[in-house]
Amino acid sequence: MSRDISIPELLQKKKNGDQLTSEEIHLFIQSVVTGMAQDCQIGAMLMAMYLKGLTDQETVSLTTAMVHSGDQLSWNPEWKDLLVDKHSTGGCGDKISLVLAPALAACGFKVPMISGRGLEHTGGTLDKLESIPGFCVQLLEKEMQSALETAGCFIAGPTATLAPADKELYKRRDVTATVDSIPLCVASIISKKVAEGTKTLVMDVKVGEAAFFKSEDEARTLASKLVS
Repeated sequence: MSRDISIPELLQKKKNGDQLTSEEIHLFIQSVVTGMAQDCQIGAMLMAMYLKGLTDQETVSLTTAMVHSGDQLSWNPEWKDLLVDKHSTGGCGDKISLVLAPALAACGFKVPMISGRGLEHTGGTLDKLESIPGFCVQLLEKEMQSALETAGCFIAGPTATLAPADKELYKRRDVTATVDSIPLCVASIISKKVAEGTKTLVMDVKVGEAAFFKSEDEARTLASKLVS
């Protein structure tokens, strides 16, 4: 940009339905991660993105900025063809990750699963695991490495250095009624998966009354955006 631009100016631009540049989106995400953006400004931007939508280019820029907000895990090169993961878009009764990760590990795969907490009416994978006394979902990178080497899998949450932008936006989407925004959902999921260093990803897109996306058309649109 030829000059510095403020968060209120970015909000005004998106409120008007204008497209944000990649640089402007990166500036917003860095402001979120560093604490420069106020809660009200983050909420306002999420709602503006929800109501005005994001172009495909804006979604790519948002995802890239979220990936670059923190570290990306790297694994033993010998695991290149073994690194797999599954991610669900969420819904009531969704417990597949809890059994799938160890099942895949038992088959010889490596499953570095960065997961999320509950949104709206659903309980997240991390919340379910934390109901087990003593279970810790906040792992250091060396603990993730050890778990993958010894057990073949781990399920953990974003940290201050791993997908930190998603961690901040995720919890605010939950309280600003912006959970079912397809572009925000895509950026959240893909940024986590890129950060965890997985090579193969299976997406479980939920649809129905107990899911975030109620219609099959919405679910198909989300699925298409996730693989495009």
